[in-house]
Amino acid sequence: MSFGKGCHLHLIDGSSFIFRAYHALPPLTRKSDGLPVGAVSGFCNMLQRYVEGNTGSDAPTHVAVIFDKGSHTFRNDLYPEYKANREAMPEDLRPQIPLTREATRAFNIACEEIEGFEADDIIATLSCQARDLGGRVTIISSDKDLMQLVGGGVEMLDAMKNRRIDVDGVREKFGVDPERVVDVQALAGDSVDNVPGAPGIGIKTAALLINEFGTLEELLDRAGEIKQAKRRETLMTMRDQIELSKRLVQLDCDTPLGFTLDDLEVRDPDPDTLLGFLAEMEFRTLSKRIAEALGKDAPTIREAAPQNAAQEPPAAPDWPAITPETYAHVSDMDALNAWIATIRAQGYVAIDTETTSLNEMQADLVGISLATAPGTACYIPLAHKGGAADDLFGSDALAEGQLPLAEVLAALKPVLEDDAILKIGQNMKYDAKILAGHGVTIAPIDDTMLMSYALHAGKHGHGMDTLSDRYLTHTPIPIKSLLGSGKSAITFDRVPVADAVPYAAEDADITLRLWLTFKPQLHRARVTTVYETLERPLVPVLAEMERAGILVDRATLRAMSGKFAQKMAALEAEIHELAGRSFNIGSPKQLGEILFDEMGLDGGKKGKTGAYATGADVLEDLATEHDLPARVLDWRQLSKLKSTYTDALQDHIDPDTGRVHTSYLQTGASTGRFSSSDPNLQNIPVRSEEGRRIREAFVASPGHRLVSLDYSQIELRILAHVAGIDALKQAFREGQDIHAMTASEMFGVPMDEMTPDVRRQAKAINFGVIYGISGFGLARNLRIPRGEAQGFIDRYFERFPGIKDYMDDTVSFAKEHGFVQTLFGRKIHTPEISARGPRAGFARRAAINAPIQGSAADIIRRAMIRMPQAIADMPAKMLLQVHDELIFEVEEEAVDRLIDTAREVMQGAAHAAVHLDVPLVVDAGQGANWAEAH
Repeated sequence: MSFGKGCHLHLIDGSSFIFRAYHALPPLTRKSDGLPVGAVSGFCNMLQRYVEGNTGSDAPTHVAVIFDKGSHTFRNDLYPEYKANREAMPEDLRPQIPLTREATRAFNIACEEIEGFEADDIIATLSCQARDLGGRVTIISSDKDLMQLVGGGVEMLDAMKNRRIDVDGVREKFGVDPERVVDVQALAGDSVDNVPGAPGIGIKTAALLINEFGTLEELLDRAGEIKQAKRRETLMTMRDQIELSKRLVQLDCDTPLGFTLDDLEVRDPDPDTLLGFLAEMEFRTLSKRIAEALGKDAPTIREAAPQNAAQEPPAAPDWPAITPETYAHVSDMDALNAWIATIRAQGYVAIDTETTSLNEMQADLVGISLATAPGTACYIPLAHKGGAADDLFGSDALAEGQLPLAEVLAALKPVLEDDAILKIGQNMKYDAKILAGHGVTIAPIDDTMLMSYALHAGKHGHGMDTLSDRYLTHTPIPIKSLLGSGKSAITFDRVPVADAVPYAAEDADITLRLWLTFKPQLHRARVTTVYETLERPLVPVLAEMERAGILVDRATLRAMSGKFAQKMAALEAEIHELAGRSFNIGSPKQLGEILFDEMGLDGGKKGKTGAYATGADVLEDLATEHDLPARVLDWRQLSKLKSTYTDALQDHIDPDTGRVHTSYLQTGASTGRFSSSDPNLQNIPVRSEEGRRIREAFVASPGHRLVSLDYSQIELRILAHVAGIDALKQAFREGQDIHAMTASEMFGVPMDEMTPDVRRQAKAINFGVIYGISGFGLARNLRIPRGEAQGFIDRYFERFPGIKDYMDDTVSFAKEHGFVQTLFGRKIHTPEISARGPRAGFARRAAINAPIQGSAADIIRRAMIRMPQAIADMPAKMLLQVHDELIFEVEEEAVDRLIDTAREVMQGAAHAAVHLDVPLVVDAGQGANWAEAH
C-alpha cells in the first residue's frame, strides 16, 4: 500500500533493543561452537513480543528497525571529539551485532542503516516524511535525542516502561516544546556524546533562558542583556562552541535514503526463514514458541556438548499482564480462607509484608500480600489508619475494610510454618523478622533477591525494581507515589487501603514471577549449590544476629565525641597557623586555594567546577612536602570518626534494648562479602588509635564477655592455594611469620636479621598484590619513590612466578567466560573485563581479587551457617560478622568452651567442599568490650 493518510509507521531504535537485550540476560553461547548469542536471544524475544503485542486497530501499517552503521559520521567531521569518550563495545557483543540484523530480516521486518549517518538521523528523516504525507509515527525508543521530533503526529514509546512520550512528556523532560529541545541541548551539552555545550549551564537553566528569549539564536544575539555576569560572559565568549553543539545535536531530516516508506510495509514472516534462523542460533524455547504461533512444527536443533557459559534462559512464559487494578482486597475471613486453601493445594506462595518502617526493630505490621499465580495476588490490610493521607491530625482509628491482625496471623501461622509449603519472598529476611515479632516462624523459604545474586552477581543490583525492569520489562508502582517525600512524607499505615492494595499485591505478584523465572536458571547456570548452601541457609542466621544486636555504652560514645571535638579544635588552630590565616577546613574550595594559590604547592589540578582537587590521594602526596596537608588528613579522620560513629551511633541505639541492631545485606558486594547498614559496622577503622578506641563502646552485658574469632591472613592463604606458591604454602604449614618470610625471600635478608621496616614493606606488598596494587599505589602506601615501589612488585613476581600466572589465567578466563569463580562455585560476573581506558585496570584488578576475596567470604559464610547448631547448648549468641571476624556474647564461665567450639567450626568450614593446601588458622580473644576482645 502507498504510504499516506491513515498509515501508521513504527520506527524501532535497534541499538536500544540490542543493549537492552545484552544487559538483561546472563552470558549465553551457542552450544555447537561457543559463539556468544545472549544479546541475539534477547533481541529475538523482544521482536517476538513486539510482533505479538501490536495487533488490532492501532497496529502499524509500516515498520522498520533502524541501526547505526559504523562509528564515524558527519558529526565527527564537524567535531572530532564527538562521542570520543564512549566506552568500547564489549568483546562478546561485537560478533552479535550482524546477527541482530539477520534476526530482523528473519522476522521479515525492514532493517535499515546508512554509512556516515546515525540511526537517529534515519529515524528523523522517515518521521518527517511520514508526517508530511499525513501519517502517524511511533518511535520505539527512550532516547532523549529523538524527543525533538515529537509532535504533529509523531510520538515516542518507551517499550520497557510501556510509557508513551508526547509533547507534554517532552516539556516535562526538557522544560520546553519539542522544537526548542535542540536549543536546550546545545546549551546544556551532553557528557555521554561529548557535546561540549556552554560550561556551567544545565538543562534547567538552559530551559529558563530559551523560554525567556525564544530561540538559541536570539539568546546569543542578546547575551549582553543577561544580568548574571558569569552566565553572560559564558554565552558571549563560547558562542562558537554553543553553535557547534547545536549542529551536533540537531537531527538531519534530509538524510539520503536508498529506500522509501512504501518499502517498510508490514509483512508476515516466512516460517521457514524465521524458524531456520532460530534453529541456526539453537534457540530451542523460542523456536518452539514461534512454531506454535505459526502453526508449524518446531525445527530440530542438533545437540552439542555444553559450554562453560550459562545456557539459553527460557523465554518469558505467556503470563497475563501485570495489572494492579485487578488484584484482590481481602476484607473477610471467608475470602482469606479461600486463599489459604489454594496455597495448601499448590504447596507454595509468594508473600510480602507492608510496614511503617524499614527498621524491623521499630516497624509495625500494616498488611500482608500474597500471590499464588502470575496475575493472581491479593492484599490483606491490617492496620491502616482512618485519617486522610494529608491530614496531620487524622484519626488513629483503623480504616474500614480490614481484618483483625490477630485473627489473620492465627489463620496464616499454620501455613507459614508448614514445612510442606514453600514461602517465596524478595529479601525474605526482612519479612521473616517482622513476622517473628508476631510469633510466626516462617519456613521453608526461597528468596528471589538471593537467587538473582547467585545468578547475576557483578552484573547489576538485585532490588525488586531493578529485577522487575530487567527480567519482566515492568516498572513497579513507585513507593514515593504513595508516601511522598521530604517533610510531607507519610508512613504506609496512612496510605488509603484502596491505594495500598495495587501497590502491595503487585510486589507479591512480581516476586512470584521472578521466582518462576530464576528457579530453573539456577541449575542451568550451575549455581544451585551456591544458592542452597551459601545463600538460603544464611537468612535465619543473619535474622537472629540482627535481632540480638550488640550492647553499646552511650556514655563512652559521648566521652569519645567530646575528646574528638577537642582534638579537632587543636588541629584546626594548628592548621590555621600553618596556613597563615583562618579558613573553613571542611571546604575543598578554600583548602585548594590555600594549598595551591597561596602556598604554591605542586600538583594542583582543577576539576569541572573550577575548584582544585583536594581528595585524600592528593593530600597524601602533599603530606610528604608540608605539614599542613598532613594535619588536614588528621582533622578529616577525626571529623569522620566523630560524625559517622561517636555521634551517629548514639542515634542507632534501640531505646527498648539499649543495643545497636545493624542490618546485613547478603548481596552488598559481588564477591560474597556482606555489607551492613543502619548503622554500618563493617567499616569501623582499626588502623588508627582513635578508630580502634571506638570499639570500646561495644560492650558485653553483665555477667558476659565478648569473644572475637578472626581468620588469620585468610586471603593470603587462599592465594597460596589457588596460585600454587610452594614457598608460601610451606610457610603457612610451618606457622612462620609470612611477612618476614616474604621479605627474606625477596630481599635476601636472613630471618634473624629482619628489621621492622623491611617486614612492613613485605606486608604492604603481600596484601597489595591481592588487590592488584600498582607501583603508584604502593609508592603512596610506603611513602617511597614510584620506581622503587614498582621494583618491589617486579621482584615479588620474579620470586613467586605462580602469582603472575594466576593473575593472567584469571583475566583470560574472565574474558572468555564473562565471569570468575570462587573455590565453592560462586560466579562473579565481569561485564567490564574487556573495557578500555581507566576502567580496564579496575576491571582487571577486580577479576583477579574476586576469587580470593570471594572464597574467603564463602568460608566464613559456611562457618556462620554451621555455628548456631554447634553452640546451641551454650549460653552464647553470635552477634556480629565483620569480614573475616565473628563476634559472640557468652556467659563468663562458658568463654573457653565457646572459643574451642567456634574455632573448630571456623577452621573446618572449607573441608567438606574443598581441600585447601594450607591450614586455616583462627585467632581468638575475649574481653569486656570489643576492643579488648579483638
